[in-house]
Amino acid sequence: MIITWLGHSAFKLQDKVGADGVTVVIDPFDPAFTGLKWSPLEADIVAVTHQHQDHNYLKGIKNKAFEIDCAGEYETKNVYIEGVDAWHDEEQGAKRGGNVIYRIDMDDLTVTHLGDLGTILDAKQLERLEGTHILLIPVGGGFTLDAKKAVEVINQLEPRIVIPMHYSLPGLKFDLAGVDKFIKELGLPPRYEEKLKISKRDLPTENTELVILTP
Repeated sequence: MIITWLGHSAFKLQDKVGADGVTVVIDPFDPAFTGLKWSPLEADIVAVTHQHQDHNYLKGIKNKAFEIDCAGEYETKNVYIEGVDAWHDEEQGAKRGGNVIYRIDMDDLTVTHLGDLGTILDAKQLERLEGTHILLIPVGGGFTLDAKKAVEVINQLEPRIVIPMHYSLPGLKFDLAGVDKFIKELGLPPRYEEKLKISKRDLPTENTELVILTP
């Protein structure tokens, strides 16, 4: 699998490059709303965690893709996706509404994208997300988990690889904490990559690894 961070909460997952490959895009963002650059791209599947402009920019997808924007079970092109309901805040959505967590089983790996999760996970959510290999987690606070709460969620799920998202970037119009605060709170040495190329046999077997991707 190839995991590319497109900035903010947007990711591209590919099982292979080329015409025979499958591409999943999660949370495309409106460049005018975020202040970040977005280059239109093609996708087979697009998953939207919630209907905020920094997560639902379907105009940024050039072709007609299979669209997912709510909880449930989906299967297409040998990709299995389960959407799990969650909250965007600690008041059961009273401030910012709902959020969908996506568990994506693809290319013999399980990737979980937490969207704009605002709380630690409950027992039911944990059961649905058990076995997560790679965790995409918001860490910038303000609208989502902050660094401390993000570490709590990581300890709940015990993924093999953690990739942070939704933190301060040059040009971003939102006031979020930088990734350095999260790195310090987690206490793991980061590995910096432009893209993460990973297979199941490459997963760490003992300690969790922290990977920082370049958008």
